[in-house]
Amino acid sequence: MREMAASLYAVVNKYLDWINLPRSISVADIVEIIIIAFVIYNILAWIKNTRAWALLRGLIVILIFLVLMAIFQLNVILWLAARLANVAVIALVIIFQPELRNALESLGKRNFLGKLFDFDFSRDSSMRFSERTISEIAKASYEMGKAKTGALIVLERRERLNEYIHTGISLDSLISSQLLINIFEHNTPLHDGAVIVREDRIVSATCYLPLSDNLDLSKDLGTRHRAALGISEASDSITVVVSEETGSVSLAIEGTLYRNVDMDFFQNKLRFAAKMNVQSESLVQKVKRKLTGG
Repeated sequence: MREMAASLYAVVNKYLDWINLPRSISVADIVEIIIIAFVIYNILAWIKNTRAWALLRGLIVILIFLVLMAIFQLNVILWLAARLANVAVIALVIIFQPELRNALESLGKRNFLGKLFDFDFSRDSSMRFSERTISEIAKASYEMGKAKTGALIVLERRERLNEYIHTGISLDSLISSQLLINIFEHNTPLHDGAVIVREDRIVSATCYLPLSDNLDLSKDLGTRHRAALGISEASDSITVVVSEETGSVSLAIEGTLYRNVDMDFFQNKLRFAAKMNVQSESLVQKVKRKLTGG
């Protein structure tokens, strides 16, 4: 037992001799600790909600194995592990490229940054959906819910959804409840996939959306709900989901799924989103005027 403790102490001295504890702690040190703790917490929260959680557990097992190898001084295995470390890092970046991309996109879309900086000055200041659009979508959604007709409707806000629009069939049609119901009717050419709405028009149908890889989602959620959450995680859009099994109407907003909502909640959420769009656009116009000296 003493020999194992001595070996462990030797390993700590050999591999962790770079750790130097400070004699005193300043305000800057406290700030650094808070920032590092915040970053580590968010990384762990991101890992917990993605496939990387299983990877982290696997890495912990490998690290424990390597510590044991170091204690028992199995130098050949440690030498091989050191040589494979660089290759493993590159492999992990390739394997988890989608997750890393989504994490970086989410970082750039945080509200505290997005509201201060909006460099997309090419956007038209009239980008929003009207009260009529809200009413027609609500009417269609709940009528399809009564008939248990599955539907997936994405309302574009400030962030363009061109990459998803191009996966579908272009329509460029004025929104009406009758048109939406007809699109999602069973055995029609356009019923499969999502409809994307820009301003007050349906721009595309049968669009493919990214599926959420959140491991905390309920197992009874189908592909439509996972697609709705996926696009809400990748953009600031609002997605309406009508369940084919239960007929319930749900909303996906900023990575949160509001299940089985009533008509009042539905319309209020969409009105609030439209109002936020107008406020954000007004802020952008003010910034543009300041930058151009207008």
